[in-house]
Amino acid sequence: MRYGGIILGALMLSGCGAASAVVDLATLPVRGASKVVDAATVSQSERDQQRGQDIRRREERLGELDREYEKQSRRCAEGNDEACRKRDAAYAEIRTLLPGVPYEPR
Repeated sequence: MRYGGIILGALMLSGCGAASAVVDLATLPVRGASKVVDAATVSQSERDQQRGQDIRRREERLGELDREYEKQSRRCAEGNDEACRKRDAAYAEIRTLLPGVPYEPR
């Protein structure tokens, strides 16, 4: 009841800044909630940017694995059993990463 009198008194002072203060107080929870929602949600452009970064990281890793695979393949051909094991491990990782990288025809 005490707050109702304050609000009513402020609204009666139409030429005063108190009326706008009451409106500011009334809209504060709505504005605060909208800022929380904005901070919690991710825009489409942010999702696209994140997806592009993820794809670039996978492409870089695929390049590293390809170089490792080629190097270990040469060593394996020379009879190095450890190189054969590393080559097979690199190939297995390539096979798991490959579906996550989009194919772009040339």
